[in-house]
Amino acid sequence: METRALMTLAVAVAVPQKIGAVPQGTRTVVPIAGGHCDGPRLRGKILPGGGDWLLLRADGVLELDLRVTLETDDGALIHMASFGLRHGPPEVIAALGRGERVDPASYYFRTFPRFETAHPKYAFLNRLVAISTGDRRPEGPIYTIDEIL
Repeated sequence: METRALMTLAVAVAVPQKIGAVPQGTRTVVPIAGGHCDGPRLRGKILPGGGDWLLLRADGVLELDLRVTLETDDGALIHMASFGLRHGPPEVIAALGRGERVDPASYYFRTFPRFETAHPKYAFLNRLVAISTGDRRPEGPIYTIDEIL
């Protein structure tokens, strides 16, 4: 499979809303405070107001459901929704939970982002499939997003 770098997305998060035990696992909603994106064909910021709907399953896998609005440097708005999974050795996941920086190679963090925009310059985003690898930092996750060619 061939890929091409699309962008790096650095997400700033607000205080998590811990919903608690629900029938499918433990639910947390993390409001998005902002952030930025930088790539060869687009750069800009993440607008406040999105969220990451997290579900910690009984098997220890964290389901991620991120939804944000990007605003490019030239004013285009792009909706991005990204679903994925994060899991790893218990000691690594515990360190992430304590807010420690952990080598992203020591755990699994993958998502598949989808994009929607009405802006003609960025219409290519409506027609591509992307994959990302994540790095959970104390201030928020960083996604390295690649377009699948």
